Amino acid sequence: GAESAKPQVVSALGLRGLSPSHPAGFRTITTDSWTKTPKVATSRRTLKFYHSAAPLATHLPRRLSVAYNTRMLVLLFDIDGTLISTGGAGKAAMDCAFTEEFQLPAPQNVPFSGRTDRGIARNLFQAHGIDDSLANFERFRAAYLRLLPDHLQRLQGRVLPGVLTLLDQMTGRSDVVIGLLTGNVRDGARLKLEHYNLFHYFAFGGFGDQHPDRDDVARDALAATHMHLNGNGDSASIWVIGDTPLDIRCARVIGARCIAVATGTHDKDELAAAEPDVLCDDLDDLDRLLKLLDS
Repeated sequence: GAESAKPQVVSALGLRGLSPSHPAGFRTITTDSWTKTPKVATSRRTLKFYHSAAPLATHLPRRLSVAYNTRMLVLLFDIDGTLISTGGAGKAAMDCAFTEEFQLPAPQNVPFSGRTDRGIARNLFQAHGIDDSLANFERFRAAYLRLLPDHLQRLQGRVLPGVLTLLDQMTGRSDVVIGLLTGNVRDGARLKLEHYNLFHYFAFGGFGDQHPDRDDVARDALAATHMHLNGNGDSASIWVIGDTPLDIRCARVIGARCIAVATGTHDKDELAAAEPDVLCDDLDDLDRLLKLLDS
């Protein structure tokens, strides 16, 4: 059997094996018999991970060999406008990808804030009468992922206030796990977080590869949380942290609480109207946040 151990936050960075990139759908992984990777022990079995609700490293074991004897605090972070500002790199890369692949200008009236990448693609297609097929989305996504790194390099962005301090503080705690609830496609999330040296903080999440509706991404993130915690995880102990009214809405769908931060395109009045549990200017007030999260 597995050795007993205190709960650990398992980083997706530094675990060797499969590439984090794979096509949408199931990937089957067979683990070795009780071989240990950093802070993880696995028994031999076949695991299946779904693309939009999976660990950031596809070879991260489905179940952690630890006994969670205490209530685990789960933090699910949005990316754009919450953790980082890319200076518009994501939208610029999408616009260029759309024009390159379909020889049409990207319409400027398509909303991006809080939307999933699959939903944005659908809206772009509908605006020009393009078939919203999986094949067309795969063309669009591949072009976007190819162009995104260059746009991240060229456009000036930053990690938002308080993010690094909060992530460092939470990562050091054995009763906290940190994941993502983002509209980004999974590999887009990885590219953005790697660019700002944040990828290693997040071990699992829900992503925008398949669902036009962010609420469905929240359900994927909840499923990924339960997978990461060996079937455990109380919705009352989950906090969604985001910068849009859609982040607040999707938190409610899974029974989670929400911290809204006015670091994106929505001001505090707009966010307050959506009734988050907590409303902050940013994530810089660490003492206040820690008290709230532990309440």
